[in-house]
Amino acid sequence: MSSALTDGELTVLGLLVEQPCHGYELERVIEERGVRAWTALGFSSIYYVLDKLAKRGLIEATSAPSSGKSRATFLATVLGRELCAAATRDALTTLTPMRARVLIAMANSPGLSDADVVTGLTRRLEALRAELVDVQAARCRQAPLPTAASAIFDYSEAMLAADISWTETTLGTFAKETAMDKYDIKKVHRALYSPPSKEFTVVDVPELRYLAVDGRGDPNTSPAYANAIEALYGVAYALKFASKKALGRDFVVGPLEGLWRADDPSVFITRRKETWEWTMMISQPDWITDDMVRTAIDNVAKKKENAALGDIRLHTLVEGTCVQILHIGSYDDETPTLERLHNHYLPDNGLTFNGDHHEIYLSDARRTAPTKLKTILRQPVKTV
Repeated sequence: MSSALTDGELTVLGLLVEQPCHGYELERVIEERGVRAWTALGFSSIYYVLDKLAKRGLIEATSAPSSGKSRATFLATVLGRELCAAATRDALTTLTPMRARVLIAMANSPGLSDADVVTGLTRRLEALRAELVDVQAARCRQAPLPTAASAIFDYSEAMLAADISWTETTLGTFAKETAMDKYDIKKVHRALYSPPSKEFTVVDVPELRYLAVDGRGDPNTSPAYANAIEALYGVAYALKFASKKALGRDFVVGPLEGLWRADDPSVFITRRKETWEWTMMISQPDWITDDMVRTAIDNVAKKKENAALGDIRLHTLVEGTCVQILHIGSYDDETPTLERLHNHYLPDNGLTFNGDHHEIYLSDARRTAPTKLKTILRQPVKTV
């Protein structure tokens, strides 16, 4: 007899056996008990299920006020109670087949790189942990619970805990297989980080991810700029150590990079720094997630206060076609190169600006003489 009822029908019928309800009351109970976490039942499908049960004589409407069908109260008929009891007895002994979509993903995973699998499993782990927190919170809101309701939450939590354990183990296995050399963006994207210093070159920059923080003003005098740099490096190193410990994946902290913007690009040539807006960045491997960033920020904040920590985000940058060159010397000596780029190279090649001026600081300014500083000057472009 159990095959005569779908999971959604049996769920709704069981709730009406428990107590007569109208549609909105059913929806409230379903939400409070977290029913959708363990059965396929959408809000829009409740009335469809009620109609099907009513047509089969398993439930009946006891009242239908003028406000319409949504306020009609339904109760289970004698036939409905009998079928619900039989289906419930059968469901207690029926084993649920394993049809988790992640198993299809694992079967297909040889077609992906190990890095893609690690990234996917890392995000899955985040989602599972968040769902477990939600289920536990729903349980606390309704405590104390009857034995049957408590058992349902026990099952949901146990399944999530098992999935979390499986995901952690599988993730660890793949992470170990991919953790050979440290990830270094300067090596992975060598053409982007080793341009010549004599001539401009055109490069195609793929989508890259960064820790980023925004600000405005002269970087030489702005306290916000100093805070931003300190916060970025603190979080970047926290992520490096956390990635190595939790995932077995190490990486070289990338160079400091900056996006610089202004309504009038000529201010970069005139060096009117007080009008500059900036986004300072440090590149991140693609397996670093938002959850990992939030945790790293929290850990850094516990050690030292920094107003810029609250502004750090994981940022995806898509620049596409760019013109770049290596500048050797003081940052304030970039003017001739930028003037040549803006007023000669771009117009001579039918190109124009298509994004923020981008600088990549390959040298540590604290330990390098100004005349020997190496800075990549990059400009996203498009054809006129």
